[in-house]
Amino acid sequence: MGRRAVAERAERLADEVQGPIEGLTYDELAAFTEPRLVTGLPGPKASAVIEADSRVTSPSLPRAYPLAPSRGAGSVVEDVDGNVFLDFNAAIAVCSTGHAHPKVVAAIQRQAELLLHYSASDFYLPIYAELCARLDEIEPVPGDARSFLTNSGTEAVEAAIKLARATTKRQYVIAFLGAFHGRSYGSVTLTASNAKYHEGFGPLLPGVLHAPFGADDTDRYIENVIFKRLVKPNEIAAIVVEPVQGEGGYRIPPDGWLTYLRELCTEHGILLVADEVQSGMGRTGRMWAVQHWGVEPDIVLAGKGIASGMPLGDMIARADLMTWPTGAHGSTYGGNPVACAAALATIDLIEGELAANAANLGGVLLDGLTLRAGDSTIRLSPPLVMNRDQAATGLRILEEACAEVSGTGPS
Repeated sequence: MGRRAVAERAERLADEVQGPIEGLTYDELAAFTEPRLVTGLPGPKASAVIEADSRVTSPSLPRAYPLAPSRGAGSVVEDVDGNVFLDFNAAIAVCSTGHAHPKVVAAIQRQAELLLHYSASDFYLPIYAELCARLDEIEPVPGDARSFLTNSGTEAVEAAIKLARATTKRQYVIAFLGAFHGRSYGSVTLTASNAKYHEGFGPLLPGVLHAPFGADDTDRYIENVIFKRLVKPNEIAAIVVEPVQGEGGYRIPPDGWLTYLRELCTEHGILLVADEVQSGMGRTGRMWAVQHWGVEPDIVLAGKGIASGMPLGDMIARADLMTWPTGAHGSTYGGNPVACAAALATIDLIEGELAANAANLGGVLLDGLTLRAGDSTIRLSPPLVMNRDQAATGLRILEEACAEVSGTGPS
């Protein structure tokens, strides 16, 4: 059945069936271009899930929306009550290739039948080295690179802090206001997007300083304030930056600013660490956001979309920096073979077609959005497989919702 026929059948079923649609195939669910609600939100089954959850899970989980998903296909997700949604957050920018992409699922299944796990910290996993070699082919750092695989983005940040301090023999790290680097001890210290992430957990990691993000060359805050009044540059191990800030408001730095940071780091022997956990893996239309400015970091961090939903992160560093001794850092689960298989399939898809689709569709979305920034930003991070019809629907719904909230919609 062709794509158009599948889409037409899905639309017909959505119109004809009043309750949950039984037996939808992957292609039929992925073909939805409009949401379909069969209950109030949350529905009765979702409400039961939320109630059961509230009794046994940590209250620290933010839980922004009462959504209880049961399955997904491409850019579409279905909840436990049979409500169908267009997913404009890709499970928080993680499901880069969409939900349950057949090629990723097939790679996971093949690997799961062979070997679920063996610790790469203590033994030699062929697929671990295979993925590291593949990452070396696509990474934006100069020359040869080596990788340390983790379970998450925040663990990649922690590894970068350790490597930077160990390699340079310096203790200070500079991050930026508005940054989000994770919630574990070191990474949450770098984070400066919201004070709630620090509340009740101090004192945090010593030796971390913050500067304004994207300050133009005339400000030169790092030189005029940090270097002049706080810490000499020869004591700074690394500058850690999101090339495009995520939680800070999807802030794109002015042209020349990342180049300025690169030159500043080179001049003073400071390592430039690009946190591409959210902006990398094709999210901006290129494999890495720094490539838009031609900047080569010393270390690049990956996570979120690197394995289409499997838990994986990566710290990729210049090979000459990876000089720390055996046992200096390790991970029981980092580089799990199933997650590595998913990552290899994900990279194939992003390189083959999805980065280009993100570049094309990104222009459509940007043209259709109202301009907001900082604390008023609505975060959208759709799967890279989203098509134009689904994007158009999302833009229409967002416009209607904004009009309703602002009181400018039809009465």
